[in-house]
Amino acid sequence: MTERELDAAGITDPVLREAYDHCRRLNARHGRTYFLATRLLPVERRPAVHALYGFARWADDIVDALGTGADTARRDAELAALERELAKGLRDGESAEPVVRALADTARRYGIDHAHFADFMTAMRSDLVVTDYADYAALRRYMHGSAAVIGLQMLPVLGTVTDRETAAPHAAALGVAFQLTNFLRDVGEDLDRGRVYLPADLLAAHGVDRERLRWSRDTGRRDPRITSALRAFERLTRGVYRQAAPGLPMLEPVSRPCIRTAFVLYGGILDAVAEDGYAVLHRRSVVPRRRRAVVAADGLARVAAARLRARSAAARRPDGVPVTEAGPVEPRMVEEVA
Repeated sequence: MTERELDAAGITDPVLREAYDHCRRLNARHGRTYFLATRLLPVERRPAVHALYGFARWADDIVDALGTGADTARRDAELAALERELAKGLRDGESAEPVVRALADTARRYGIDHAHFADFMTAMRSDLVVTDYADYAALRRYMHGSAAVIGLQMLPVLGTVTDRETAAPHAAALGVAFQLTNFLRDVGEDLDRGRVYLPADLLAAHGVDRERLRWSRDTGRRDPRITSALRAFERLTRGVYRQAAPGLPMLEPVSRPCIRTAFVLYGGILDAVAEDGYAVLHRRSVVPRRRRAVVAADGLARVAAARLRARSAAARRPDGVPVTEAGPVEPRMVEEVA
């Protein structure tokens, strides 16, 4: 599969191919839902997505998991080194770091605004020192760099049937919706890292603060005030999904099955949290296997339909210009997503 993706993308340099493959392995290990949704994209676009998410994953790992007990100064130094390597890679197209090499190549191929990467690194640096957010406005400022720009980076790769400026706000909202979903699912794990992403004013409106969350996490006991706050955060997150939804039909048809599948699966995490009684301080809620399989099957059907439409359009074109297709439909993906 990897060789076919790289061949289709026209990536021939052996060192660059290895860099992209490294990114792909990072995504397969860390981002199971979106990694598998990416397989619904046309084969030639998948390496670019792996490069974008591989870079984001690598930077995030520096912040969250640079060895046990890594202090802030060490993580800050690692991020500073990454920023220098990123600037060099984007400027020269070369880097000793595989992830940066693949990212720089993707940015060049798709004309991705370098400011998005700078904003992302600013957010990563913020995570080293900021441990909570006073209100949703403060959280949104952070998420511009940590999530919204991911959607904006992806947009040139996915392609649009509208002008890109029209689709951009919806792409940014989708990135934010996905991250808010992660924040809700991972409240307990983030608390263990010393962070609370739920806005303090939202928590306070329900009689909750960091100490109350810590008590619940440590004792395993429930509190209806916490449940009420988590439910309010879920409602807020669903509102952002509604802001993102109009952007789906703005994408090129061959890209829609991938993003729609991710949209539905991530939204399903909110359903799982609610069905689990908002017990996110005590366990991670997951989308049931059967539900994931149904969504995957729907995605595959949409890919097949997009391929048929592309072939019909190509047959009607007098100039014989090839139309992008989504690649072979693989039924075993249903089992893999599940």
